[in-house]
Amino acid sequence: MTLYTFWRSNSPWRVRIALAWKGVPHDIVTLDLGAGQQHTDDFRGLNLAEQIPVLELDEPGPPRRITQSMAIIEFLEERYPTPPLLPSEPWARAIARQLAEIVNSGIQPFQNLATTKKVQELGVDRRAWLEYFVSRGLAVLERAAHETAGTFLVGEAVTIADVYLVPQLYAARRFGIDLAPYPTLARVDATCATLPAFQTAHADAQPDAPKPVE
Repeated sequence: MTLYTFWRSNSPWRVRIALAWKGVPHDIVTLDLGAGQQHTDDFRGLNLAEQIPVLELDEPGPPRRITQSMAIIEFLEERYPTPPLLPSEPWARAIARQLAEIVNSGIQPFQNLATTKKVQELGVDRRAWLEYFVSRGLAVLERAAHETAGTFLVGEAVTIADVYLVPQLYAARRFGIDLAPYPTLARVDATCATLPAFQTAHADAQPDAPKPVE
């Protein structure tokens, strides 16, 4: 299978973590979002929304593709259930999804490149916009996670909640958001950073990431 990705984009980063966590062989195709490669006719043929990620399956027959990180990760969880990213107990499964959705629907839409470009065009202070919405979402996530966190956001095993957390905190740091008010999130993020799957999927480890200036 092939993943269409961009090194620091949160949504494909989540999928990279899931693929690495489950040890699923795959190829990647990188797009430069800053250069607008997601808006080309060729890519629009893969995803009419002109967004990444896109996971293209390597199967006989007509091309089969999945978009949206949540749908892709749920697909991977069903096809490759071990090691899991969703707890076996129903309540814990729901909570893992809940925490992931706080990021996915409560933070991500407000920081998307298309959103922030548009608010700038409308005369809104991009920095103030990001600080308000990202900080508000992280505060909600911190309070919710405080009730369920162990080593990770939901108990003692990695779940989809952690998969969504890590790219989001990277973005928050990039936006200059103070993470001191979110100690649970920061602690879990640091723990995830020690795990090989998260290291492999990290933005800075991607082939299209800018190389350090020597």
